[in-house]
Amino acid sequence: MMARLMHVAREEGLPLGHRDKTYNSRLAQELGKWAESKGRGKAYHEAVFRAYFAEGRNIGKRSELLALADSLGLPVEEAGQVLEERSFKDLVDADWQRSYRMGIHAVPTFLLAERLLVGAVPYESLEKLLIDRGVPKRPE
Repeated sequence: MMARLMHVAREEGLPLGHRDKTYNSRLAQELGKWAESKGRGKAYHEAVFRAYFAEGRNIGKRSELLALADSLGLPVEEAGQVLEERSFKDLVDADWQRSYRMGIHAVPTFLLAERLLVGAVPYESLEKLLIDRGVPKRPE
């Protein structure tokens, strides 16, 4: 499975390094909701992806998450308070509950018009999903 994942990542130009451990991402998800509320969600999620999948950093550690927030220019003290108080816990819980209701149990899962694609699928599978669901191609 890892060999296929590494191959797909290389083909798509995604940063992916070797990890010996899997870390709990719950706090990273909660801080991600906060970053989204600050208009920095995309940058935050990209930074967490790189930290975890390319650099093998422990995104379950408060210090790692605060360093990531700081690197994005987000207010570190506020980020610490969000983590301490678990201010965005309920929003993440709601996301998880919605996923379960929709039958999503794996990452990545692509959902479009009630059709799910699960796993690191080839580009052609994603393209077929879009075409089958009537999504027009962008002009080249």
